[in-house]
Amino acid sequence: MKKILAAAAAASLAGLAACSTAAPAPGGSTSPSAPGTSTSAATPVPPSGASEAAAGAEASGAKAACALFNSLHADLRAAGNDANAFEDVYREAADAKGRVSGDLSGLFASIGVLALDYSSEVETGEPVDQASKDLVRDAVFANSGTCTAAGVTLRL
Repeated sequence: MKKILAAAAAASLAGLAACSTAAPAPGGSTSPSAPGTSTSAATPVPPSGASEAAAGAEASGAKAACALFNSLHADLRAAGNDANAFEDVYREAADAKGRVSGDLSGLFASIGVLALDYSSEVETGEPVDQASKDLVRDAVFANSGTCTAAGVTLRL
């Protein structure tokens, strides 16, 4: 069981690393952009016509994903010592991870790993690894801007 959890955690960590955003170090920008501007590859374009509809759909998708994360986190905290409840959270997170794209998938990957760790804790008595908790925290911080822009505040 521990090997399966370790493999799932390693795979999720790799997934989070692949979808995390990299922010430049303070004062260490290597691009000639003006202060306060984004240095990401995707330059924002003012929405118009079809792109406005796409932006609206993306925002509603982000809003639903962020709200679902908050719901899963609440379920995780309410599970108590029920290993099956933790596994239900894991399954729902894995399902949601497949429906979202980009950095939002990291939210669900991280909470899935944490749910598996809590389930293992109930079954074996070994405490949850701090790294699993840190994954969720990091994913929340990485997605807080997206979720806040969509009108949802992520909860820890």
